[in-house]
Amino acid sequence: MRHGYPRPQLQRDEWISLNGPWRFCFDDEGAYRSPADVKAWTKIIEVPYPPESKASGIGDCGFHKSFWYQREVEILPGEDRVILRFGAVDYSARVWVNGLLLATHEGGHTPFSADVTEALNASGTQTITVHAEDDPHELNKPRGKQDWQLEPHVIWYPRTSGIWQTVWLERVGRTYIDKLRWTPRLEGFSIGLEARLRGELTGDFTLAVELRHGDRLLARDRYLVVDGEVDRFIGLSDPGIDDFRNELLWSPERPTLLDARLTLWRSGEIVDQVQSYTALRSANVLRDRFMLNGRPYVLRMVLDQGYWPDTLMAAPDDDALRRDVELAKAMGFNGVRKHQKIEDPRYLYWADKLGLMVWEEMPSAYRFTRTAIKRTVREWTEALDRDYSHPCIIVWVPFNESWGVPELPSVQAQRHAVDALYHLTKSLDPTRAVIGNDGWESGVTDIIGIHDYDSNMAHLRERYGAEVPPEKLFGERRPGGRVLTLDGHPHRGQPIMLTEFGGIAFSSTPQPGGAKSWGYSEVADEETFARLYEQLLDTVVHTALFSGFCYTQFADTFQEANGLLYADRTPKLPLERIARATSQSRTWIPGGV
Repeated sequence: MRHGYPRPQLQRDEWISLNGPWRFCFDDEGAYRSPADVKAWTKIIEVPYPPESKASGIGDCGFHKSFWYQREVEILPGEDRVILRFGAVDYSARVWVNGLLLATHEGGHTPFSADVTEALNASGTQTITVHAEDDPHELNKPRGKQDWQLEPHVIWYPRTSGIWQTVWLERVGRTYIDKLRWTPRLEGFSIGLEARLRGELTGDFTLAVELRHGDRLLARDRYLVVDGEVDRFIGLSDPGIDDFRNELLWSPERPTLLDARLTLWRSGEIVDQVQSYTALRSANVLRDRFMLNGRPYVLRMVLDQGYWPDTLMAAPDDDALRRDVELAKAMGFNGVRKHQKIEDPRYLYWADKLGLMVWEEMPSAYRFTRTAIKRTVREWTEALDRDYSHPCIIVWVPFNESWGVPELPSVQAQRHAVDALYHLTKSLDPTRAVIGNDGWESGVTDIIGIHDYDSNMAHLRERYGAEVPPEKLFGERRPGGRVLTLDGHPHRGQPIMLTEFGGIAFSSTPQPGGAKSWGYSEVADEETFARLYEQLLDTVVHTALFSGFCYTQFADTFQEANGLLYADRTPKLPLERIARATSQSRTWIPGGV
């Protein structure tokens, strides 16, 4: 079981993975408030797999809302500091070390940490206890595709509770690099660096930075640290002509990464050193086109739920994450829409390295309340902060299909919520496109996404063909029974993309236990499935209105049998045949360019 370094853009050599067996118990009565209250550790769980999963060794999908974990680790205190880190714990967590409460966190998809130095025992044996709470019935928290019913139904899946990403310890100096943020600026052929220090900040600090492309040194700079921060743009030599420039630019066809080494100095002594990486690329919208590196680029994406049969939202291992990226590319896609999930950073690392664009989407709450909005804003802000520097991410999506804001056309407060999340996202990251609400009922947005699961090609051509004027499309068409744009937000020339379609259910084997499979349409044999996929893709690719698409979906997910792959990632069709349909040539570019 190999999970890889859990924070790929800020790596240190000295770290200890705490994945593996932990003591575990449920607390359905809510009787325990501290580690000392736990009367019996009745089970052993394999972290980081959630207790609902088979891989955890528990495999209990019943209704539980309180989970306790405990284990020992051998680590001696010293002159340096020890940081305990969690990739994700769903939904809220409290953490004790040797009986001392050191961390609390709310939000099931984002990381948190605690400096545990002062709590360490001199003996070297340290006891870590985690209490996670995740009410399975609560709908006013971001939960994505996790079902509130006992059994998964329609498009909802088993719950993922408690620890579901890597837990690890790392040693750092008394002063250390705590955060890095990279911002490519293609127009100036430069890379923005923001570094934040933590710990003892007395003394004169400098930060040395090296950027390399393979063995080629691109930059070696040294900056004065002021008030614990460094904010600089690192200029690179601009080769000018596109052919030379393209060698340094990141794209799915050429995913060039620039390796970075950062060394923190104080009075001639190295006090911290980390490895990172970045890339030169731009991703934005110009009129009716998505632009990658200043050129029109057609998005060919697949919707990816990010679930596995035996581990649920947790990846089986690092190889599984890499394999998912490789399979998406092998099927001819240049991007994925990660649906209702903030994905493990190791997936984003492989997407960066192998060249796959990612739309990151906030998991939805399903009630509109003040609590739900506050929770969504907090967790979405943390997700933006965690993933800002990944070159693979090209679009942020705060809301999907009006989930959590069900009366968007008529309730002004719900419109304000979507507008606010759009503008907040643009404020925190002005470099990427943002879709306020994907699917329908678009308000403020950089791209209009349409969800339409009609598998009749004639209907699609009639609905979106060149002869359909925009006022008819946005005034009369209602895929899913919803208006495409809200009153006061007419189409302003933004790119229009078909961001969900297909959803064809096909399976050559029956569902476990005789359960009925689910899809938006269904076929009975492989050849019919192949022909329908080819015809749908041919229709969508050659519909001039669309500047990109996203097919549903990457892999079967529990009762949903509408994947191009089975749940174990076995292809339903030869990958080459899927890729031919997906990546067929387009004889036009929106806008006539």
